Amino acid sequence: MSAEPLALYIHWPFCLAKCPYCDFNSHVREQIPEGRFVKALRAELAYEASRLGRRKLGSVFFGGGTPSLISPENVAALIEDATSLFDPADDIEITLEANPTSVEAGRLHGFRQAGVNRVSLGIQALDDVSLRFLGREHSAKQAVAALETARNLFSRITFDLIYARPGQSLADWEEELQTALTLAADHISLYQLTIEQGTRFEALFRSGKFSLPDEDEAASLYQHTAEVTSRFGLAGYEVSNYARPGSESRHNLTYWRYGDYLGIGPGAHGRITEGDDLFATRRHRAPEPWATLVEQKGTGQTQKESLVAQERAREMLLMGLRVTEGLNLTRFRERTGLTLADATNSVILDAACEENYLTLEGNNLRATAEGRLRLEALLGALIR
Repeated sequence: MSAEPLALYIHWPFCLAKCPYCDFNSHVREQIPEGRFVKALRAELAYEASRLGRRKLGSVFFGGGTPSLISPENVAALIEDATSLFDPADDIEITLEANPTSVEAGRLHGFRQAGVNRVSLGIQALDDVSLRFLGREHSAKQAVAALETARNLFSRITFDLIYARPGQSLADWEEELQTALTLAADHISLYQLTIEQGTRFEALFRSGKFSLPDEDEAASLYQHTAEVTSRFGLAGYEVSNYARPGSESRHNLTYWRYGDYLGIGPGAHGRITEGDDLFATRRHRAPEPWATLVEQKGTGQTQKESLVAQERAREMLLMGLRVTEGLNLTRFRERTGLTLADATNSVILDAACEENYLTLEGNNLRATAEGRLRLEALLGALIR
């Protein structure tokens, strides 16, 4: 059993509408069968806890889909289960994603009473034209109202914005970002709009219905984002995430530091240490078949694969170089069984350091700001 705290991810797969940019495992249903799915989530959680034992629990994250569609009473039941089946840390972080529609924002007080202590709002934009383009169900006015409500209820909040939208200039983004940062508390997530396979935006983009900023424009937007957020006291600690010191997402840091996490619910992934092995797990992606599997077997898990050393190294480099703190190489060896030299192409590593895309100092490998702009291509060449 790993001594490190476990992170628990609970996936709620349902949304009111499918956003055109989204490739997450989310589904629209005329009637959401909340009772059946909450019962299945609780059953799967109990099944995993009986296998894993009383691990220390560092964080819980309700993601989706749209978990703010779950009633606060059912959120409370899931939190109660998680914190009784595992040993919760004294400072356990419990995050719930919510959309700022009036109905969901009206539930924020109930979620706070249920035990949620951090909320993540899917704002995405602060003007109504962009919100319609992004397929969002809320208005800019509702977004601001939800943020104000959340700030009065929760000591920790975060929200998402999407930038590098069609026709968005550097001046447009700076104005929107400055407005957002006056509303922010301790954390904000800022994502460049990307075209994901299988989404409605992919079809529209390929048919020329809209265009995106080119690579140089996108890089300028990214660099300017870091400058503006730093003026407001939020440091970029990961490629798309900015926080005041000490307010980083502890749950997401578990992913980026390659810790253990348990994912339950349709399509949820996990990385779980059992003995000397690290297993990659996955649940059935489709909601109803997942629920049926849980009802029949106690779990909707369909994949469990022991990761060999090179796979662990690839994943740990992929995640660890996203964060500003970089990779601790002693931990890298303990977690993967490989040294950095074993896992990487030395010629590429030396070249990346010479070009100032990576820095290798003592026991730490870190991507620079320039390196994080090129991380995907860099890792493709770097990793053996």
